[in-house]
Amino acid sequence: MFIRTRLAIMMFLEFFIWGAWLPLIFGYLPSLGFNADWQQPLILGAFNLAAFAAMFFSTQFADRNFAAERFVAFSHLVGGLAILGLFWVKPEVLGESTDTLFWAFFALMLVHSLFYVPTISITNSIAFANLKDPQHEFGPVRLWGTIGWIAASWPFVFILVDWNSVPAYGSVGMTEWLGAVLGTSKTGADLRQATSYTFVAAGAASLLLALFSLFLPHTPPKPASAGAERFAWLESMKLLSKPFVLVLFLITFIDAAVHQSYFFWTGRYLEQGVGIPGNWVMPVMSIGQIAEVATMAFLGIVLKNLGWRTTMVIGILGHAGRFAVFAFLPYPAFAITVNVLHGICYAFFFATVYIFVDEFFPKDARSSAQGLFNFLILGVGPFVGNFISARLGVAYGVGDQFDFQKIFVVPFITAVVAAVLLLLFFHPPPRAIEHRDMGLDPEWMEQGDQPSGPPPGTPAPPPGTDERIQRDRRG
Repeated sequence: MFIRTRLAIMMFLEFFIWGAWLPLIFGYLPSLGFNADWQQPLILGAFNLAAFAAMFFSTQFADRNFAAERFVAFSHLVGGLAILGLFWVKPEVLGESTDTLFWAFFALMLVHSLFYVPTISITNSIAFANLKDPQHEFGPVRLWGTIGWIAASWPFVFILVDWNSVPAYGSVGMTEWLGAVLGTSKTGADLRQATSYTFVAAGAASLLLALFSLFLPHTPPKPASAGAERFAWLESMKLLSKPFVLVLFLITFIDAAVHQSYFFWTGRYLEQGVGIPGNWVMPVMSIGQIAEVATMAFLGIVLKNLGWRTTMVIGILGHAGRFAVFAFLPYPAFAITVNVLHGICYAFFFATVYIFVDEFFPKDARSSAQGLFNFLILGVGPFVGNFISARLGVAYGVGDQFDFQKIFVVPFITAVVAAVLLLLFFHPPPRAIEHRDMGLDPEWMEQGDQPSGPPPGTPAPPPGTDERIQRDRRG
């Protein structure tokens, strides 16, 4: 099987797992009686805790001690069994005790997250290590992850239909029948029971990926070179002393928090703010993932022509544009259409960050560097974003009614500020960081992406380097 095909299947299953359970869990947790004060946030925060643990522990093994594909296989075996177990965490099986249900649910979700979250960065590293030209080939491979997310989400729009309330097929016109299908949802215990099958889908996909990972290209560990840090995560964190890495680190945190406010508020905005029926909220939001597929397909062309900085700035401004429409044009047509910007928001910033890390970080610490930025994108950024978004609801809401214009103005302004800061202060050098650069030559660092020349002793650049230098100087 061609390497790119195997990598595409890997990405499809990797994000199918996440896409199967995440969209519906926000309504599923209250149905089990979990309170919103700390039980629901703690379960959802398992992902944040796992991103933190991955940065310091899991990716260390993939970088220095463990073949990446075998790490993924073992992780999905354990994580898949854990999330599959969530199907049986319900009153019908464990009884009516909310405390028993909560601790069982939290424990299994934490185990799943601890083993699943590191694989997001490790699968990126496997792809980067086995693609001949990652900058141009990663986008088309990664877009299959988005296709996997969409493939997992849409079937449940029909699985959750209350078919007992839908007229028999052929007894009414096709338009009326289809309207009844899309507008009739299960409720109460029936809805909870149907939603629990999301964990079956996620678990099955995880176990399948565990098996498939054994057929992925062998990606061996990279022992620390002489003089390098023993712990890969320390090596990646040391690079924060480089100005361009520190700027990207801070901007990634801000953008991740802004991105989370989209998920926190958009469902309620679409339903309450612009009057879109609740059954259509998930399909409308999935427009963003569909647009992401198209955007990822030509990400390499954009990077080649615009460079790192300009591409990332456009990605952040995609957030600003989406929130501006939500705040100032609260009409269904605009609210639906603007979701296509999700592709730009994700591909032009987050996916570009992953590619940038692979390009500029030392080879034996790339998985840990990916984990470092994953900690922002999946961990502390969303955690802070959830907290701030909740506070905005308190400040600009009464009961279940919210002033969405004031709420969305905050992430809109934040995104604009982040884009300006990145444009002014992010100046990456024209070559990757090497271990000899760990000495942090001040003169070279200050020159940013317009160096007068390489450090003494640098080997002659490979063919094609001059073209890449000119591209990087443009942004």
